[in-house]
Amino acid sequence: MEKENQIFGIRAIIEAINAGKEIDKVFVQSDTQGDLMQELMKAMKKNSVNFSYVPVEKLNRLTPSNHQGAVATIAPITFVKLETLVDSVVESGKVPLFLILDQLSDARNFGAIIRTAECTGVDGIIVQKTGSAPVNGDTVKTSAGAVFNVPICKVDHIKDAIFYLQGSGIKTVAATEKTDQNIYDIELNQPIALIMGSEDRGINPSVLKIVDEKAKLPMFGTIGSLNVSVACGAFLYEAVRQRS
Repeated sequence: MEKENQIFGIRAIIEAINAGKEIDKVFVQSDTQGDLMQELMKAMKKNSVNFSYVPVEKLNRLTPSNHQGAVATIAPITFVKLETLVDSVVESGKVPLFLILDQLSDARNFGAIIRTAECTGVDGIIVQKTGSAPVNGDTVKTSAGAVFNVPICKVDHIKDAIFYLQGSGIKTVAATEKTDQNIYDIELNQPIALIMGSEDRGINPSVLKIVDEKAKLPMFGTIGSLNVSVACGAFLYEAVRQRS
């Protein structure tokens, strides 16, 4: 973690959150207690800040300084509001292509997907505030800098974002093996938001219930799934093919 992109110390993190800084994620020592830690927890929950409990050894690796049981990462980008992004793309007259990542957790996969998204003309990427991969040095490096070119939205709940997109005339298509329909059978040359799931469990079942379409890639080997960044690339380039 780059030193200029981190804050350590409970009070410093609280002040950063209250000041509206783009806190990407907070790592909290699992066995730390006290009034100040309770204040930090309240601030994070109030502002929907992504955090996770970790052993003290991880915090010690992040910084040799007195972290007091908490280290935060500051996002190197400014996140955009979903409403602002959707309105601007729709008003531009182009056929929207959005990408929703349902709690993708690996920063390198995130970076690889951002790179492909930039190359395929994706108008914006939507992630959930909690449970999603951070935008850190690994993300920036793996994206080859594309993270600075593709708008990224953080939302409280993926389902609310889907409802908003559907209400804006954008069709939602979920990538899942729980369907008989191939991605090649779906029209992608219309306003579309593609949804990719997490590495371990795919798309949340509650999300699958509300999408417009479900699609899968044909598989011919003995392994039942692809790496999510590879699958995402296949879906996005099928959209490019249809739109060309």
